[in-house]
Amino acid sequence: MSEFLGHHAIVTGAGSGAGEAIALALADKGARVTAIGRRLAPLEALGEQDDRIIAISADVTDEEAMAKAIDEAVEKNGAPTIVIANAGSAESAPFDRTDAALFRSTLDVNLTGVFNTFQSAFVKMNRNQPGRLIAVASTAGLKGYAYVGAYCAAKHGVVGLVRSLAQELAKTGVTVNAICPGFTETPMLHRSIDNIVEKTGRSREEAEASLKKVNPQGRFIQPEEIAETVLWLCSDAAASVTGQAISLSGGET
Repeated sequence: MSEFLGHHAIVTGAGSGAGEAIALALADKGARVTAIGRRLAPLEALGEQDDRIIAISADVTDEEAMAKAIDEAVEKNGAPTIVIANAGSAESAPFDRTDAALFRSTLDVNLTGVFNTFQSAFVKMNRNQPGRLIAVASTAGLKGYAYVGAYCAAKHGVVGLVRSLAQELAKTGVTVNAICPGFTETPMLHRSIDNIVEKTGRSREEAEASLKKVNPQGRFIQPEEIAETVLWLCSDAAASVTGQAISLSGGET
């Protein structure tokens, strides 16, 4: 398929989970993809699956490192037309055990990381041509969950940033949207399940069931569903879709 032939897509957090699925899906549709993440080995493994993918190691919380990574990406693949800010992390703790360091680090990865990615890449985009800025947020950007106050605050911030930037860029060719998945079957989710098992003494099956029941469909979202939503948002069919926070949650409210 060559739907995105001639496009350059930058994907952060591309080493696993949704980021990996997004990078592979865009490459499969013909885009040149720059996969960015902290660990180089899994990114290079993506390049072995599809030679349209190149790997660059950078930490999204580091403004200077991200600027250098984007410069390198542009040198190798040209100006970006698609930017996917997917990198994120989550730790759970009751509010009275959430110290300032945990709060700051959660915002750094999940919110400042999106800001650094968008800002470093946007200055390289041709805003008079069709372009896409997409943040992979969470249903935690649309509602509250107990024990993840810092994560919810960060993801709400991402949705606010997306909505504001969409208004700012509405007269250009660049759209800005957020995808808000529910619990998604990724390594991050598996770590959360491990944490529940360790702290509550529940079996793994019980821990999984407690999270699946949040989704009215009774299941986990799959990374490929997020990737398919990215493909739609990047298509011509979604040219008028901007400033949206699209919930992929099986009907969760």
